[in-house]
Amino acid sequence: MMFLLLLLLAAAVVPSLSQNTSGAINNDGICECSVILPDNTFPVARMEYLERTSRQLNLSVQLEISKVKEYTHTVSVYASRLVNLTRRVESIETGASYTQLDFELLKLEIRELVSLTTQLKVTLNGSNTVINKLYKEIENISLTVSKLESYDKLNVLAIRREIASLRLRLSDCQENQAAATPKPIDYGSCEHGGLLNVSEPFVIQLNWKGSGSKFGGWGKDPSPLPTKEVLYWVAPLLNERRLDTFRLYASYDELLLTRNPIDKNLVIPGRYPSYVKTGQGSGMVLYNNSLYYNCYNSRDMCRYNVDTNVLERQTLTGAVFNNRFSYQGVTYQDMDFAVDESGVWVIYSTEENAGNMVISKLNLTSFNVERTWITKQFKPGVSSAFMICGVLYAIRPVNTRMEEIFYTFDTRTSEEGRISIKISKMLELLQSVNYNPSDHKLYVYNDGYEVTYDVIFKPYVPPANQK
Repeated sequence: MMFLLLLLLAAAVVPSLSQNTSGAINNDGICECSVILPDNTFPVARMEYLERTSRQLNLSVQLEISKVKEYTHTVSVYASRLVNLTRRVESIETGASYTQLDFELLKLEIRELVSLTTQLKVTLNGSNTVINKLYKEIENISLTVSKLESYDKLNVLAIRREIASLRLRLSDCQENQAAATPKPIDYGSCEHGGLLNVSEPFVIQLNWKGSGSKFGGWGKDPSPLPTKEVLYWVAPLLNERRLDTFRLYASYDELLLTRNPIDKNLVIPGRYPSYVKTGQGSGMVLYNNSLYYNCYNSRDMCRYNVDTNVLERQTLTGAVFNNRFSYQGVTYQDMDFAVDESGVWVIYSTEENAGNMVISKLNLTSFNVERTWITKQFKPGVSSAFMICGVLYAIRPVNTRMEEIFYTFDTRTSEEGRISIKISKMLELLQSVNYNPSDHKLYVYNDGYEVTYDVIFKPYVPPANQK
């Protein structure tokens, strides 16, 4: 009976391996049957091995999960520390207060982070992307701190140690030099040592007639009437020669916006227009409400009152005209009127002086020449000129983007001089250069553009007998 039970159990366990068979009754009347089993037996030993291995793996997995949880928590904590460390390094980079101790603490924390991440990489066989990224960030911040510390050793800490000393020395220097510091030069004053330099050009705008009017002049009245706070003027030539019209503006804003212009027409209209009031060349200047210029096609000087439209004429004896000795690169500027702290001047040439520059001071009341000075500077070798405190400053071109103030003539001493002050220019030709004593600026007409320069003076040094 037990044998049959075993057979049935075997058939139930491995039904697919058993085969169908038939039974028979023996001589004793007992039913007999036979079962043919396969050669291989059930792998009980292998099953037991798998069960032991499974239990061991389960324990190992639980242990590794516990480790990962622990390292995850640790990584989270140190990631937070890394964020805090990064902020402290950024604070040092942006100039916050710090000492050498701050660097040491930073390096200590970085070493701890490096040690931890190295252990994590070994434990996880370097396969965790988060750990690799964390390690790279720590390497970067370590390099940053090293660079900062190196830079600081060379500069910052040394500078900090010098700050108190420097402040004290600066204070002493300011106290010692206070008496020697030159006071600002008042507008209209000649209490200075002459021209030292000029600023870079400041472009105001293109003249109101446009880019086609490359010849002309512009500026500001340095001595306006009491009823006029300020008066700007712009005078583009009709061509390279004739002055027919000009404009006045009552403020700088109106000049910029070309708003409310006062147009002045020098041509007398009629069936046969008269040009007796028109001018010639770019040498005009506005002073005390009157425009001074070379009268058209003559050696006469013209003074035109912009309020009454009254014109005065005065012959400039001996002066050449009609482009005989004009400036270099600028045609028909035979007469160049200039303004300084003392009034109005005219710069021109004569045949008698072989084309060299002649300077005459005008009497503002009579409109006559008060006094004349003869120079040795050939006028066609000059591109323009201006007066400051009775001193003539002549300019010549260096190249298409640079001019040089190279020559001086002091009318107070009749002495000539050589200097070298470079002037940057936006375009090639300076058609007109006018100094204004009321704001210490040069008003330049540069190929149709209105440009200004600030002038810089040397400190005033009194003569030896006045010290």
